[in-house]
Amino acid sequence: MSDQPMTYARYLALDELLAAQKPLSDRHDEVLFIVIHQTKELWLKEIIHEVKLARRLIAAGDLEPAYKALARVSRIQTIMTLSWDVLATMTPADYLSFRGSLGTSSGFQSHQFRELEYLLGLKDESFLRFHAERPAALADLKAALEAPSLYDLAIAQLAARGLSVPEAVLKRDVSQTYAPSPAVEDAWLEVYRDTKGHWELYQLAEKLVDLDDALLTWRHKHVLTVERIIGGRPGTGGTEGVGYLARTLTRRAFPELWSLRTRL
Repeated sequence: MSDQPMTYARYLALDELLAAQKPLSDRHDEVLFIVIHQTKELWLKEIIHEVKLARRLIAAGDLEPAYKALARVSRIQTIMTLSWDVLATMTPADYLSFRGSLGTSSGFQSHQFRELEYLLGLKDESFLRFHAERPAALADLKAALEAPSLYDLAIAQLAARGLSVPEAVLKRDVSQTYAPSPAVEDAWLEVYRDTKGHWELYQLAEKLVDLDDALLTWRHKHVLTVERIIGGRPGTGGTEGVGYLARTLTRRAFPELWSLRTRL
């Protein structure tokens, strides 16, 4: 341990942090592009930290303490969505002036974003192949893929508190994509129809909807920003770009919490 007094710069490892932006071109806007994406990765790190805490608390039946972690995630998601407005100050000409330097790199390859999706229950094993060259990242992804998601644990709490949930749902293969269940919707509907009797579950459900809402808002703003900057061009990582991103807008991490609203 160093005998030097702790300073702001040392505590935050500022020398390393501020040296982590390494543009590959001499174009002015590339620094903005790097900073925006590195900042998003830092926020994703904190979101994952909070979601893992919420999972542990919910698994233990401590729903109220989980609300704080989930609320914090929603606030961070708001900041991440607003950051697209900063990136949108970069014009198509600005971006195209250094786009070639990116090669085949793409936000599509963000292992932290995929880990977050897995933690929420949006599981797709096909994304693992993009991280074969990074063993630690791949291990994190596999762990999240094979563990019960935040939604799996919330559904388990429905059963733990006396609501009817099919055994097939409770014992499903959690590494697979979750399929909406009419019986799970019925259980959540009972919660929403008797909020006083199921107050903790009701509050948990609304915190989960906040997360899903914020994620969808982030995705929508992402689509608009990409379309504004590159139009219908293919993405740098080989995806079709805006077309692929637009299809993600239909995804719901907690589907029954949306569908039950029609029946209230």
